[in-house]
Amino acid sequence: MPRRVARTVLRGDRRGNPPVLPGDAVSAARAAQSGRAAGAPKGRDGSVEAIRVLMVAKRSARSERTQTINQARALIVTGPGDLRTRFAKHTVTALVAETASLRPRTGDVVGYATRIALRELGRRAEFPGSQLERLDELIVPLVTARAPGLLALYGIGAHTAALLLIAAGDHPQRLRSEAAWAHLCAAAPIPASSGKTVRHRLNPGGDRQANHALWRIVFTRMGSDPATRAYVERRTAEGKSKAEIIRCLKRYVAREVYPHLRPAG
Repeated sequence: MPRRVARTVLRGDRRGNPPVLPGDAVSAARAAQSGRAAGAPKGRDGSVEAIRVLMVAKRSARSERTQTINQARALIVTGPGDLRTRFAKHTVTALVAETASLRPRTGDVVGYATRIALRELGRRAEFPGSQLERLDELIVPLVTARAPGLLALYGIGAHTAALLLIAAGDHPQRLRSEAAWAHLCAAAPIPASSGKTVRHRLNPGGDRQANHALWRIVFTRMGSDPATRAYVERRTAEGKSKAEIIRCLKRYVAREVYPHLRPAG
């Protein structure tokens, strides 16, 4: 057996998932081409696909804005003392607005160059910021029209709902059950018992964006939802670790959101 294939087999066994071999991919492609494959496609012909393409642009705009702001903060930390004093406690919005409006005056070479750089970074951060606002104006109505019940659930905003809808696709009826949906979101428990200990662990597979969306919902509820906080306290008293509690809560949330993935009406 080739070394790379052997590593793939071991990786599959270690994670509790079936190994993916080159022959499996070929067989899957042939089954799809011949029509023998029973699985239904996600579909890219509806509002969810529109949400997906807009989220691609939003993700890159957010990443660029974050990177630019981090660069500006790094320049402030290493820059002249008056800049550190001036911008040390600024919020992100205030930092972007004030650095973009800087009017550097010639004098000290390092101070002048640093202010020039901060001004350009501030103006650069403003552009993806305006992009995010324009994209949200398009994404929120699409998500609201598609799944208003999803947004009505505690701890779910438009961004999180969009990630869940994208994972389900335009044809969520292809998901046989809420258990299949949980497995797709990597929220299905994986047995990890040993000896006298009976436990499960987090699933490292599945759709990572959907799994992150479930984590955001759980994290929000753990901080402000009384029922969730009571559950955490009870499970902690039973000896469960925080990771195990989050795993259980992800599974509960996956079950809760499943009925709301289908189009409204």
